[in-house]
Formats: sequence, C-alpha cells, structure tokens
Amino acid sequence: MFTDDGSPTLFGVPCGAHYPTAIKNGLLSRLKDTPPDMLARTEIFVNTSRMKKEIQEAFEDGSTRFLPKLRLLSHLGMDHEFMDLPVPISGLRRRLELAQLVSHFLNQEPQFATRSSVFDLSDSLALLFSEMHDEGVKPEDIQNLKVPDASGHWQKSLQFLSILFGLFTNDDTAELSGEDRLRLVIERLEKTWTITPPDHPILIVGSTGSRGMTARFMSLVAQLPNGAVILPGVDFDMPSEVWSQIYSEDRVAVEHPQERMARMAHRLGLRPDRIQRWDLVTQENQSRNRLVSLALRPAPITDQWMKEGPTFQGIEEATGRLSLIEAPDMRLESNAIALVLRRAVHDGKTAALVTPDRDLARRVTALLGRWNIVPDDSAGIPLNQTPPGRLLRHVVGLVGRVLSSEDLLVLLKHPLCARGIQEGAREDDARGFHLLWTRELEVHLRQKSVAFPSREDLLHWAIKSGEDKDDKDARLAWAGWVADQSEYFHEAPNGSLGVHLDRLLALSSRLVMGPRSSDDRELWAQHAGREAKRVVEGLYREADHAGAMTSMEFGDLFRAILGRETVRDPSPKHPKVMIWGTLEARALGADLVILGGLNESIWPQSVGQDPWFSRDMRRQAGLLSPEQSIGLSAHDFQQAVAAPEVILTRAKRDAEAETVASRWLIRLTNLMAGMSDAGRKALQEMRDRGSDWIALAELLDKPEFTLPSAKRPSPRPPVAARPRQLSVTRIETLIRDPYDIYASRILRLNKLDPLSREPDVRERGTALHAIMESYLSQIGEESHEEALARFLTVAEEVLEREVSWPSARRVWLGRVRRIADGLVARERERLAKGTPVGIEAKGAMHLPEVDFSLTCKADRIDRKEDDTFVIYDYKSGSPPTEKQTKIFNIQLHLEAAMMEEGKFENVPMGRVSEVAYLGLNNTLSETVLPLEPADIDEIKEKLVQLIRSYDNRELGYSARRMMKTVRFETDFEHLSRYGEWSDADTPVPEDLE
Repeated sequence: MFTDDGSPTLFGVPCGAHYPTAIKNGLLSRLKDTPPDMLARTEIFVNTSRMKKEIQEAFEDGSTRFLPKLRLLSHLGMDHEFMDLPVPISGLRRRLELAQLVSHFLNQEPQFATRSSVFDLSDSLALLFSEMHDEGVKPEDIQNLKVPDASGHWQKSLQFLSILFGLFTNDDTAELSGEDRLRLVIERLEKTWTITPPDHPILIVGSTGSRGMTARFMSLVAQLPNGAVILPGVDFDMPSEVWSQIYSEDRVAVEHPQERMARMAHRLGLRPDRIQRWDLVTQENQSRNRLVSLALRPAPITDQWMKEGPTFQGIEEATGRLSLIEAPDMRLESNAIALVLRRAVHDGKTAALVTPDRDLARRVTALLGRWNIVPDDSAGIPLNQTPPGRLLRHVVGLVGRVLSSEDLLVLLKHPLCARGIQEGAREDDARGFHLLWTRELEVHLRQKSVAFPSREDLLHWAIKSGEDKDDKDARLAWAGWVADQSEYFHEAPNGSLGVHLDRLLALSSRLVMGPRSSDDRELWAQHAGREAKRVVEGLYREADHAGAMTSMEFGDLFRAILGRETVRDPSPKHPKVMIWGTLEARALGADLVILGGLNESIWPQSVGQDPWFSRDMRRQAGLLSPEQSIGLSAHDFQQAVAAPEVILTRAKRDAEAETVASRWLIRLTNLMAGMSDAGRKALQEMRDRGSDWIALAELLDKPEFTLPSAKRPSPRPPVAARPRQLSVTRIETLIRDPYDIYASRILRLNKLDPLSREPDVRERGTALHAIMESYLSQIGEESHEEALARFLTVAEEVLEREVSWPSARRVWLGRVRRIADGLVARERERLAKGTPVGIEAKGAMHLPEVDFSLTCKADRIDRKEDDTFVIYDYKSGSPPTEKQTKIFNIQLHLEAAMMEEGKFENVPMGRVSEVAYLGLNNTLSETVLPLEPADIDEIKEKLVQLIRSYDNRELGYSARRMMKTVRFETDFEHLSRYGEWSDADTPVPEDLE
C-alpha cells in the first residue's frame, strides 16, 4: 500500500512540521482511493498518551469520516489473542524482590555496601534488567567481558550482579516480567504476520526506536505490505555523506540528533538519505532547518562550516523569528520568559515554554501568577507535593522519632489535619478551633523555647490559656489528642511491608480525623488523594514480596515511590500558555516556542555514572552508550528550534557559579559568527531582540520609588514609660545597647525562638549553671577522685534532664569531661577558702534617690574564714577582662552592694572582699577582683547617675551604643533596621508619646 517495490517502508516528518497534522494529511492522501472503512480499520501505534490525544484531535477536525484506531505502544499485547500469556509482574514487585536479594547479599558481604543503599542498588539492578532485555543482552555476555581487573573489583561486582542473572533463568511462566512478556508478544507477531500479514494499514508514529524491543517491533511493521513507520523530526537537508558519518559499520555518532533515524534505516537495510517524506503538504521553515542541520554536523566534519557557511542562502529567513536571551542570572531569565508569555497572551498567540529544567518551570509559573495566568504544565504535580502526598511523606519521615516542636506543628498545620467532620457539626467549626489553637500553641512553644513538647507541656498550655471552664475543657481535650498523636510516633518496630503500611495509614488517618471524628475521607478525596490511594493499594498488593524491613528502609521505599508519581492539577489553566517537557514538544505545536535553560547539565543533562560498567564494557556487551541520552535530547532540540517563532534562553550564572551554554547553542552561535557578515548581523539581531526582553525583565523588579535608608534610631519615650526596675545583668545591656531595653521593656517585645532552633550558648550556659548548682548543693567530705566521680554523675543527670537534644548532650558532656578534673580541683581549692552560703541566691535592692530597683540571682556566695564574703559568677565562655568590669560588666559589683545592705534572701549581710568571674571553658580562665568599700560606693554612684540620665527626656535609647564587637548581634537589629545604617552613624533622636 505504501511502496511499490515491497521494500521496508520508512517515512519521516521534517522538523518544524506539526507532527499530528502531518500524520493525518499523509494518511488521508494515501487512503483517498480506498473504501471509507479502511481508515476505521487502520491501526496507529503511538509512543505517548499525549501524542495519541493530539492525533485524535487532528482527525476530529469537523469532517465526516471514520477515525483510525489509536493505540499506545506500551499496550502492545493487550488484545484477546494474547490472553493466554500470563499477566506480567509489576515493576514494584520486581523491585521489592530485588531488594530482598540485595539485602541477603549484603548480609553475607557487608563490606560491599551499606544497608541504607539496599533500594538504590535494587533500582540500579532493575534498570539494568530492563536494558538487558531491551537490547537482547544475555547474562553470559556480561560474564564473558574482557576486563583487566587487577584489583578484583570487577569480580566483586560480577558476584553481586549474579543476583540479577538468576532472574533470566527463571522458568516460572507465572513470573514473567513486562520485558519478557513483550518479547513473547513480538515473537508471536513475527511468526503470525510473516505467514498472514494484516490486510489493513498499521502505522507506528512518534517513536525513534530508542528502546530495543520497540525498535524490533518497528522493524516488523516496516516490513509488512501494509505497514509503515513514520519517524519524527527527520533532517531531510543533510547530505548523504554526512549520514555516513553518523551511522556506519565502523562509526556511530550517538550524540547526533539523527543517529536514531540512521540506526533504524540501517536496521531495515535502507540508506538514511532515502527516507521518504510522509506528508508533502505540511510546511516547515526550510531555511531554519538547513541552518540548524549545518550547525549540528558531527564533530569530525565541522570543517564543512568553512565551505557551506559563507555560501548559505536565506539566513534572514532562518533567523528573522529567532531570538536569543542570555540573562545575567536565573532570576532575570525567569522574568524574561514570563514577560514573553504575558506578551503572547496579549497578542492572542499560543505560547509554550519547552524545558527539562523543572526549577525554571516552577519559577516561571510563580511569576505568571502576578497576571493571574496559570500555565498548562504537562509535567503535572509530583504526588509527593500534593496535600495527601505531603502528609504521608511527613508521617513516614517522623515514625520512630520524638517529635520536635517543628515536627509537631508541620503536622498540625497541614491542610488535611483535623478535617474530619463530626456528625451534626460543620467542618468549619472543628477546623477553625484547630487552627486557632495551633497558632496559640506555636506562640507558646516559641516563647517557652520548648524543643520537644511532652504531654505535660501541652496540657500546661491548655490549662494556662483557657479563658473559662468550657474553653479550658475543650483545649484540654484537643491538647490530649495532640499528645496522643505525638506519642503514636515514638514506636518504630521492624516488620513486614504490610505492617508498616498499616501503621502509616493509622497515623495519617488519626491526624485527618481530628479529635472528635472518625471520618478520614478527606485524605483520599480529590484526584491527588485517589492517586495516593492507588499507590498505597499497589504496595499492599505486593507486600508479600517485600520481606521484613526497618521503618527507615520503609520510609526510603515509600518516599521514592511517591516521588515518581505525578498528578494533573485540576485547577483551570490558561488555554494559550503551556509548559512542556522535551518529549511532549514532539507532539504539540504553538505559535511561539521558548527553549529555556539552554545550559550544559540542564539541556542536555549530564551523563550519569554507570555503577557497573565502563563505556568499553557496555560496548562489548551490546548495551547502550551513556551518551545516547544526549543524542535524544539533541533530537528534541532540533525539532523544537524549528517552530515558527522561537526564543532561546539561558542564564549566564546559576546559584553557584558561571554556567556553560548548551553545546548546541554554542555550535549555532559559532557557525553564525563565522559564516559571513550576514550571519554575524543576524546573530547580533537575535541577541538584540533578547536584550530588549532582558531590559524589560529588569524593569519588572524595579520599584516605582525608592524608600530612603533608615537612620540610626534613638527613641525618646516619656519618662513615665521608662523602666523602673532591671536585673543586674541587664545593666550591661543598658550601657551597651539601650535600644534593646527600649524594645524589650518599654515596647514589651520578646524574640520568638525558631521552632527548629539548635541548642545555643544560652542553653549551654543554663545547663552548666544547673550542673554547678547541683554539684555544690551536695558538698561533703570526699577525696578528689570521689568529688570528680560525683561531678561527672551530676553532669550526666543534669544534661539528661535539662537538654532535649541528644547530640548536644553528648557533645556538651564531652566538653565537661575534658575540664572536669581541673574544675573539681579548683572548686576544692575554693571550698577550702570559704563555705557556700548562697547558691542561685535571689536578691533585690531599691535605690530611693532615683526610685529604681535592682534584682539579681547570684550564682554563688561564699563566706570566707575572715567572715567576709566572695561572690562568684560562672561564665560558659570567656570571663570579662578587668577593664571591662569597670565600665560594662558591673554585675558582681552591684551584687556586692546588695550583699552589704543585706538584700539577698536567706543570706546574711556582710562585707564583700572579693568578686570573681569563673570561666567554664577549656582554659578555666578566671577574673578575680579584690573589692574595697570605696569601689562598691563608686559603682553604685555610677549606676545612680546612669539611671538619672535616662530620667532626662532628652536622652534617647540609642541602638548599638557601645557594642563589644561590630559583629555582635542583638535581638532587635531587624527592628532598628541595622544594615541601613552603621555603627559610625550618629543616632537620630525621635520623641515618642
């Protein structure tokens, strides 16, 4: 039907032609003299669902005609004639079985890999299994490889690969893999169609035969009397001598975009330059195709540029609707693309962004939101990013852990949490209270710096926050439910896949139901929920093939499976703005096509490292070259760049470093720059058009007006609003950074700790003070060794009680152990000189001359043998110098003044002869200051003067007045707008009412 000489029928559609339309036109022209029902009997095998949909829409153009049968290549063998073949086992079952075999191997050979790599290794084996079937590679082909392996590494790898080889010799027909079944289907078709060829047309469209079994089926169809293979994106402008450089007996240019076309022609015994055009009606930009074809010539013959470049005709036609955007960074690239798409909408054009870079696609989607444009993204949404997917992912990642505040709030804030509806109640009621109490609980946990909230913490919040009995009871019930959910996560026993799934669903369902409902339907609602349920049901079906696993292994497995699934976003999309992957671009067409992310490692993507074979080993075995993916990407580029209007974009710099332009873009620009004056002019015009978009993109983020930088603040509130009481430790803050006192005591602002905060100096200091307090409270007659042992015991107990972070406990305990011997020795020396009379002693003193009160908590007060006292202050870091204690660190001097006036609780009044700052650091450094009565009076008078100066309305609370270091950070720098001003700026007073 398609040829007169009986030779294999191989056709092609040129780059730039709308492929589905070309398929329709070519088929209708060839069937115009046949009965009308011949079209209905025609079978068309396509490579993707998208291609199937587009071809169907091309035929549904309003004309009265039958429609052909459209079938997916992946559904080959679904007809009733193949019902006797067993249903193939799922890819998931194969992966689970391989994981068990890998786990067993690692138990015997633990040095080969870590246990955490079980599923990664099983995935690698599954991919190799599929590739070996596709390419017809037998286990003996691998075992007979000639590998110089002095280290024995290959023998170890071969021992591991024997896990896979055993699957090839499995004679159990009930355990057919998908690859095995497809092979049996094709073998049966080869036998049947050789004897009795189909009497109706059979076409294969959209595929290039990149997979071995697909190529085998394409060869079969091409040799049928009524069969034909129509290749997409064939370069009909390439000379015959160039085709021989791409694929021949002694040379294969796998990175060339036409390598797969040449391979298919060679497989059928045809010359690639004899591939026929399928449709003579559909038009393409022939000048553009010739230019790109020349630019992508194989490397050994790029010298042809010198010959053909200067004589190239039609450069203006080729590049007149071709632009090049070379953005300085990724942000401007995204902005420029968004603007191009916005302009296309304004002009009524269909426009598509084609890119393999999902980050770029997400950035552009977000930017289009400012104009309420939602693009139709063919990639959909990863299932693990949908509400049910995120909840399941969060839950599986937290099993077996004590939940931190951040972990708990991530669950409570999830949009599906507490969605269950109690009978007779409205959803808004329960959900509203849940959100309200979650917000209040978050503030409480931040204010109290609760790292790992316990049941007691949650119930304490409920009791303290309740306004009346009913409110308190409701909060207590909710807090109890939260505590229950938190505690359910603690256990993580090993078990079968089914056991882990049961636990995952139980935890997730409880969260969705909420405290007063048994309805978890919201977890499985909407399209994303149904897809998540399908994934879970699939895991249940194959659970018996998984074996026992830990909760961590289950988490790795579940997250990996969830991450591979995608769902279509059901929200309305703009009908003329699309985002396509490179595969979808083959089937679709648009007035304007943007090829985004044209940088190396993005388009094309970097070739990954094969964990098992070198390039030479793959060649010997008959496996595919790693560079084949580059050739396929090059073919996608060659097709996409042939669209009617094209904009090429790249970012010159990514988040880390300068980028390298895509090899195809480099070839195109180098060719144009060297071909002729016309070529250089055309290239400059392409860049000029791109520069216009960059200029607009820069304006997009430029503010309409610029706010002046803030001045260094020095607020002057009314005297009546100024604090009349401070602790002795805050006096240093008043001296160094008065603005801190203004914000915390006058504005009453408190810094909220981050939920995921790490243990810092504050926690460490608190823990060390608690250790010293507990140690000193149990003083008795003991040797140095006994005291040291008791000190270390106390340290372990206190750190276990006071520090919630296990890693911090271990680190801090190690530091304490390093200084323990020296610290205990010095403490024994201090105890020999005096007896502690106050540990964490509270004190308060009023200064009537300025109506101001001081409060404090002294770390330690000792009575010496001469009945004078010494006051100690423990520092987790380095103690202040003697000079600093005279100006800033006057804490102990003020405590001495309080001591001499008898202002400490349960501590007798007496003269203080000495104060000392004791460092609990590696050097155990100390700052000891003898005191005379005049010293105390002087410091007290300085304090009175300081307070009196702030009773003057003219003195403001200046920010960062006398900081210890320029880099020293404070809690209120963001409030004072530090950074817009510097420490060298003069404070600007501002009167406040």
